[in-house]
Amino acid sequence: MNVLNVQELRKSYGTRVVFDGVSFALDEGEKVGFIGVNGSGKSTLFRIVAGLEGHEGGTLAFQRGIRTGYLSQEPEFEPGATILSTVAGGKPDLLDAIREYHAVGEALAAGTGDVDRLLARQERAAGRIDSLGGWDYEHQMENVLTRLGVEQWERPVEGLSGGERKRVALARVLLQAPELLLLDEPTNHLDADTTAWLEEHLESYPGAVMLITHDRYFLDRVVTRMLEVSTGELVGYPGGYTEYLEAKAERMERASVEEAKRQKLIAQELAWVRRSPSARTGKQKARIGRLGGLEAEQKEKRLPNRTTVEMAMNEAPRLGRTVLNLHHVRKSFGERTLIRDLDTMLSAGERIGIIGPNGAGKTTLLRIILGQEPADSGEVEIGKNTRIAYFDQRREDLNPEHSVYEAAADSDWVMVAGQRTHLRSYLETFLFPPEKQRQVVRSLSGGERNRLLLARLFLQDANLLMLDEPTNDLDLVTLQVLESVLADYGGCVVVVTHDRFFLDKVATGLIVFEKDGAVRRHAGNYDLYRRLKEQREAEAAEAAQAHTQARKATAATAAAKADGGKKLSWKEKKELDGMEAAIEKAEARKEELSARLADPALYTGPADELARVTSAFREAGEAVDVLYARWAELEELAG
Repeated sequence: MNVLNVQELRKSYGTRVVFDGVSFALDEGEKVGFIGVNGSGKSTLFRIVAGLEGHEGGTLAFQRGIRTGYLSQEPEFEPGATILSTVAGGKPDLLDAIREYHAVGEALAAGTGDVDRLLARQERAAGRIDSLGGWDYEHQMENVLTRLGVEQWERPVEGLSGGERKRVALARVLLQAPELLLLDEPTNHLDADTTAWLEEHLESYPGAVMLITHDRYFLDRVVTRMLEVSTGELVGYPGGYTEYLEAKAERMERASVEEAKRQKLIAQELAWVRRSPSARTGKQKARIGRLGGLEAEQKEKRLPNRTTVEMAMNEAPRLGRTVLNLHHVRKSFGERTLIRDLDTMLSAGERIGIIGPNGAGKTTLLRIILGQEPADSGEVEIGKNTRIAYFDQRREDLNPEHSVYEAAADSDWVMVAGQRTHLRSYLETFLFPPEKQRQVVRSLSGGERNRLLLARLFLQDANLLMLDEPTNDLDLVTLQVLESVLADYGGCVVVVTHDRFFLDKVATGLIVFEKDGAVRRHAGNYDLYRRLKEQREAEAAEAAQAHTQARKATAATAAAKADGGKKLSWKEKKELDGMEAAIEKAEARKEELSARLADPALYTGPADELARVTSAFREAGEAVDVLYARWAELEELAG
């Protein structure tokens, strides 16, 4: 059964038509991803469905009695609200009842007030709690806020960062548990672990979900259907992002075949007309008219209708032998250590991704490198030829009152890929047409501001790009273009991002913020790091299990000895004598296989070879554990 049925939806802003006759439906429990370039109307569609914007025509039919929850890109909160009151906004009556119950409990414990009256108030509060959904809601709030990394819940929302505001708004809408959930870029400002939790939560979510996100792994795991918003229409594709790419490629191939046929027909008709037939019969005039129609169609197709960003960068100045070296850098704030001892270097051509939980210190590290934040100890060594360009996720370099044209550059002419280009033309390649260039920065969407920052960044004469969350709010097409440009960039790149797909396509190495200020360097992209991390965790679990088994075996042997157990047999003595050599051999085999697994080349080769090496490594580890357990057992028997 449909929870939402949209028919012939029409929406415009002045002369700009956003939708003209759009129709789609959403079934119960269905998860649908919406994609399209920035400005195509995705967020507008969500606001219309959420009832926050009107429309000029068409109908929206909702299933009777369903509730709709909406997460916007830029959440808004009530003045004076705290984190806790905001998150509980979906059930304020229940929260008031819980607070009343706890307040009465405190009064009873303190011995203040009339006991009978207090007990009666507490009983009434308990009854209200039961009727409004029970005590479980309080535990749900604590769980969701904790999983989203939100702390100190009595803080006012006015003082929160953009990332914290987004996570608080996400917690609020998830706790409302509506039958129709509208999420506009929910993964922005979420680290990889939190994003994985949200994936699992939405996979099992019983209601229907409409989702806008640039996180391609997220789309692959969560959604069952994709809807592409393009030139005021919706095109549906079954499956997740991977299936969408495959179906889109087939669709474009069919379109290219049709275009080739049309071009051939135009050429045939044109050749016929140029032969100047002697008689202009009615049929011949019809053919001439037909040619005119084909040529008009061709002209219409060639009219500029730019929907894809075109990024071009100047050639990076030559890097010196030293690019960027960090020597034992430490940084703390009060008793909290963000960076304990980071010692690493950046070589020419490397593209390093920085990952870790929110608040771990990733942006702080960039600010230390840039000299905007002092390190407690250690040294930042920047090469003489190193020229840094910085992309600030807070967008503080953009004056909100400047026009897009004024904010982009200080002159009317700029150098782009070695060519002198007018700034107006350059901005058009970043999807800022002339009328958009006259808009002030504060009126731009998040994605448009990020595109403007990228346009400014690529005009700089730099060979080290420092990018802090450049992927937030960008559409998938722009992300693909950015990935391609950075992969081909001749300089170095250091990028903070939670976008796992982006890291897999761009990064040659990672700097990972772990627990208690530990910051470690890893070779390869995110997928390789994830596989090795899972392998290490599996090894640790197996080692813990083997240790437990060895302790049990030792205890059993001790018990047997206490009961007058037998001494070692001749065969067991021989086994004990050869045990050290057997363990050394087994450990050497395990180390050999571990080195194979750490080699990035293994993950680009045949899949069956990777499976074989992984299986052999697991078996080698188990063999070592068994030998250690047996050794302990024999030593105990030998006394």
